[in-house]
Amino acid sequence: MKIADLITWFEAWANPAWCESWDNCGWQIEPGILQEKTRVLVCLTPTLAVMQEAIALNANLIFAHHPLIFNPLKSLRTGEAIAEMVRLAFTHNIGIYTAHTNFDQVQDGTADVLAQILELKEVTPIELTQAGLGYGRVGLLKPFLTLQELLATIQTRLSPPNLIFSPSADLQQTISRVAVLGGSGASYISAVTKTGAQAYLTSDCKFHQFQESRDRNLILIDAGHYATERPACDRLVQKFQSLNLDWVQLSQKDEDFRQFFA
Repeated sequence: MKIADLITWFEAWANPAWCESWDNCGWQIEPGILQEKTRVLVCLTPTLAVMQEAIALNANLIFAHHPLIFNPLKSLRTGEAIAEMVRLAFTHNIGIYTAHTNFDQVQDGTADVLAQILELKEVTPIELTQAGLGYGRVGLLKPFLTLQELLATIQTRLSPPNLIFSPSADLQQTISRVAVLGGSGASYISAVTKTGAQAYLTSDCKFHQFQESRDRNLILIDAGHYATERPACDRLVQKFQSLNLDWVQLSQKDEDFRQFFA
């Protein structure tokens, strides 16, 4: 399959036109590779480490969830990370393509994969954007779990370096309805409370957002940005493998930009 055909297939599933106005989905760098056979490295974040990995593996496409370029560039200068990414991309003929908020909304996108990992049933979007699609997912746990069991399940299945949750008087309380949203989802707290969810798994939550959740009787669970979105990258690799591409692999140089001192 040529790169142009892969992108056509993907955009029929997760149209970049669905991305938010502040977002930047689609091609970040396309150095004239559309007619080449696809050798794709999938990652969460396109970094210099991932670029070096792509060069070493002879990949010609980095397919990322996070955009390389969020805001209009005012300059490209030696020593800057984005400038170096651009230089290496054109030097080695490696394209960079991003699927961000469009990928968040679709079936088997970031939120859907989280819901599947927790084995949620009767799943619907937290916020509907169009028929059958939307941001986040909310569904039922069958069988129900205690809060302690739910936290243990998240820890085991996502392996976050640090798991934070809002104050709760009873770790043995029964949890039947859970909402999930990969990445920075604290702005959806109000919408989540309207779904009847008792617990909400997301990331990048601030101090007062935990306070807000407690006041709304919602258990807020922060497993970190990397842990909540990286599984969707793995799922994307599986989907690409089903297309019989020339070569596809999940990046081993993807990074969680946070470290915790033990």
